[in-house]
Amino acid sequence: MAKKKLKIRAWVEGGKATVKAIIFHPMETGMRKDKATGKKIPAKYITEVKCEHNGKEVLTCLWGPGVSKNPFLSFRFKGAKKGDTLKISWVDNTGGSGGGEATIK
Repeated sequence: MAKKKLKIRAWVEGGKATVKAIIFHPMETGMRKDKATGKKIPAKYITEVKCEHNGKEVLTCLWGPGVSKNPFLSFRFKGAKKGDTLKISWVDNTGGSGGGEATIK
């Protein structure tokens, strides 16, 4: 079974959608050393996160190595209804990617 890479919760309240998501990613800066070997751990961090509501982009984040492990993302936007689709996708500096979809409640 594959590890889950993203968890999304989204709901509408007062005419605005609230989105909360956690991305499961190691977010290594390339500056830390492995305690066992003493060698540097290679850099691996998310560089871009895109959020789409019913196919329309509502948020783009450009991140770097300063973002913590398993980053949490929270934002609000107007124009969503219950049952709409929300998609979040990400790309890291090594070419890795992931994402997921949620239905707005």
